[in-house]
Amino acid sequence: MTITEIQQEIIDEFSMFDDWMQRYEYMIELGKSLPLIAEQYKTDDNIIKGCQSKVWVHAELEEDKLLFTADSDAIITKGIIAILIRSFSNQKPQDIIDANTDFIDKIGLKEHLSPTRANGLVSMVKQIKLYAIAYQTQLN
Repeated sequence: MTITEIQQEIIDEFSMFDDWMQRYEYMIELGKSLPLIAEQYKTDDNIIKGCQSKVWVHAELEEDKLLFTADSDAIITKGIIAILIRSFSNQKPQDIIDANTDFIDKIGLKEHLSPTRANGLVSMVKQIKLYAIAYQTQLN
C-alpha cells in the first residue's frame, strides 16, 4: 500500500467514531499494537526532542524501505506514534520525504491534543522525515 492509501484508511477508521473519547480509546489500542523498539535503541539519540513524554523512534533500511520501531512512556503518545509508524514504515525514503501529512488534520488530531502534545506530534513527523532524508542520502 502507498502512504496515501494507508493515510486514507486511517481517516476512514477515525471517521467511524462518534466522539473523541472513542477516538482516544482507539489510539490507545493502536499504541498496544505498535512494533516496539528494541531496548538497545532506547537511548538519548533516539528520543524525540520536543515531546513532553518520552518517545523513542528507530529506523532501519531493509531492501530500500525504512522500517520504524518506537515506544513511549505515555499511552496517548504511544497511539500517536503508532499512527505515524503505520503511515510511514515499510516505505521508500523518498516516498516518506515527499509524503503529505494533512491526514493528521483530516482526523482532527492536532486540534484535540494539548499544545505540548501537538508540538510533540510535529516533532515526531519531523524526526521520521529526517530519518528518511538520512537514508535517502545513503541510497544516492
